[in-house]
Amino acid sequence: MFTSFFAGLKREFSGYNAAKLAKDILAGLTVCAVALPLALAFGVSSGASAAAGLVTAIIAGIVIALLGGASYQISGPTGAMSAVLVGIVATHGLQGVFFACFAAGILLLIAGVLRLGRLIGFIPMPVIMGFTSGIAIIIALGQIDNFFGTTSEGLTNIEKLLSYGRLGFHINWQAALIGLLVVAVMVVWPKKWGARVPGSLVGIVLAAVVASVFPMDSLATVGDIPRTLLLSDRLNLSSLDFAMVKALLSPIVTIAALGMIESLLCGASAARMKGEEFNADQELIAQGVGNILLPLFGGVPATAAIARTSVAVKSGQQTRLTSVFHSVFLLASMFLLGGVMARLPLSALAGVLMVTAWRMNDWEGIRYIFRRRFKSGISQFLLTMIATVVFDLTVAILLGVIYSAILYMAKSSQIRVSFSAIDANKLRAIDGKPPILESAGVAYVTGALFFGAVDNFNHRMAEMPAYDHVILSLRGMPSVDVSGAQAMLELCKDLLAQGKTVACCGMSESVRHYFDRAGITELLGESAYFWSADQAILDLLDVEIAE
Repeated sequence: MFTSFFAGLKREFSGYNAAKLAKDILAGLTVCAVALPLALAFGVSSGASAAAGLVTAIIAGIVIALLGGASYQISGPTGAMSAVLVGIVATHGLQGVFFACFAAGILLLIAGVLRLGRLIGFIPMPVIMGFTSGIAIIIALGQIDNFFGTTSEGLTNIEKLLSYGRLGFHINWQAALIGLLVVAVMVVWPKKWGARVPGSLVGIVLAAVVASVFPMDSLATVGDIPRTLLLSDRLNLSSLDFAMVKALLSPIVTIAALGMIESLLCGASAARMKGEEFNADQELIAQGVGNILLPLFGGVPATAAIARTSVAVKSGQQTRLTSVFHSVFLLASMFLLGGVMARLPLSALAGVLMVTAWRMNDWEGIRYIFRRRFKSGISQFLLTMIATVVFDLTVAILLGVIYSAILYMAKSSQIRVSFSAIDANKLRAIDGKPPILESAGVAYVTGALFFGAVDNFNHRMAEMPAYDHVILSLRGMPSVDVSGAQAMLELCKDLLAQGKTVACCGMSESVRHYFDRAGITELLGESAYFWSADQAILDLLDVEIAE
């Protein structure tokens, strides 16, 4: 693993020169402009602080990038993670978040060492779209108070929504106007300008100017931004007790799962954009190390961020130094602009998050499955989205994957078998001999032969015409399990007991392996296996002639 990592670094920096360095610096500056408002917003929305968001972006941008599995990944606080963290903060406080981040980092590190990066491929795309949309809803609901200047009560977003009926929904119009200003700027800001100066940055700058020029004393602001990377609120292992550790088991798994999913999806997506290889296992190691270190500084959990990563690639990023430079610029902003950022209205950051939540949704993918009326995809999407909002990410992903597996098994159990008698007249035309195969046929099996399909397979084979010579065409059978192999063994035994001949053709390597282990090969003999049905027919022809 280490050899592969250093070999990748050597390829990445091969031919590195001043021109490429300049491109990395400029790309880092552009990414910093995108990351600054998001780091502040995600820090606040996670229940921590704007300073925690900045520290997270700075440390993650250096540590995770230098150890990562690709040259282009930009990591930091994300909206999806902040939606998870706000509930943990409400229940266990910041120390709970710090410990959960530390423990989740250990899980991610172990996952990388064990090479579990490929597991992301087992999550269906509608499930991923569903939990992304669910998180977008959670982010938007969590920003209602900051956006409108209202007050709510409750630990969950549902409880907070219900509390408005008791407490009333009293809008602070100053906050609402500032939030709407930021939303309007981000919506109308031209995309070609956004490639250099993001609309979110322009929006919060305008909001800060408006809040400074006009008297708006009732606005809640970000608050003090410490000029240090070592925040006063950071992980304190001595404050933990067994009860808290036990209660944090589910949040730890949730953070680790989300970190894995977001980072690997981001890496795979950006790999297609840039045309580079992506080492998923190395990325998990980097995410693990980064999240172990972050709480020691007072940071919150980080993942790779697709928005910042795509901006880096589009801005001419050359190497992972782009992420390092983005962190250096963020650090400079922290020291030079801390006083300005401290006076930013929370409603301005809420406006950034409202638009970010809307853009998080994979609208193209959602429109596709609904327009094409993929009922299974629609149900997977809706189930995961609702479960994400009502429960949490871990439950939502588990429900989505289990439901998808059930749908797959239900469809796969519909194994198809069709029969075709061998036309002796055509054989006569070819060889100029009288008909010699008066009772031979091919059974074409299509679909995986696993435990859920065995009953259907047996019923279909019971309907097979009375052939004396049976050829089983298995090219359309991609896989078989123990139950399926046993069913095939019983079928072959029954046919042989009736005095019939049995041949198999078109088997995949995995199916052949199962047949060998199940005793089918021993029963039929190697001579009964053929690559194609026509070879099996010609073999039968030779046998008949010999007889």
